[in-house]
Amino acid sequence: MKKPRNGNAAARQRANGKTRAPARTRERILAAATQEFAARGLGGARVDAIARRAGANKRMLYHYFGNKEDLFLAVMERTYAHIRNKEEGLRLEAMPPVEAMRKLVRFTFDYFVDNPHFITLLNSENLHRARHIRRSGRVKEINSPVIAALGNILKRGRDEGVFRAGVDPLQLYISVAGVCYFYFSNVHTLTTIFGRALMSRTALDDRARHVTDVILGYLRA
Repeated sequence: MKKPRNGNAAARQRANGKTRAPARTRERILAAATQEFAARGLGGARVDAIARRAGANKRMLYHYFGNKEDLFLAVMERTYAHIRNKEEGLRLEAMPPVEAMRKLVRFTFDYFVDNPHFITLLNSENLHRARHIRRSGRVKEINSPVIAALGNILKRGRDEGVFRAGVDPLQLYISVAGVCYFYFSNVHTLTTIFGRALMSRTALDDRARHVTDVILGYLRA
């Protein structure tokens, strides 16, 4: 005799499916909005285009995010969370200080190579003087751990005698991000002015080594 299907299990499956569906729709909208905002900026991006990319309708987009500016804020929060999650996955605390710094610098550089939308989204938000992320209740929480982790690396390096004293972890992180960021935010003008293929694999590897040497040279005790 065929055993009857467990009704409770079937009900749980249906409930889980209903719970996951909105999350998947929201993620599709965020992914589509990331592409659209990166390509066209906040002013040029169109809700219609985002909805088409996401395979959703505008009503659904407004239901989840309210309006285009709130959607842009959600994209920025998601963008920051992504790079911070990747940084946490490096497990820098388990490495010797010099190796940890080398890893962080190279990761930052490679992240900009692999995620060009990160640069364009930051450019767009800076044009708006950070008015969107200023409203965020999450951005500081998302970004604080990297500074704390960097502070721990610096302390271990000082204790071991391999890093100099008096380095502010926030200033150091801005320097790491800055020497990586400028290269990519200005790569088209730099390529034209100096006649070098700065996005070739060879040029990228040369730049990554240079950036790492600059940061570690500064930190050396």
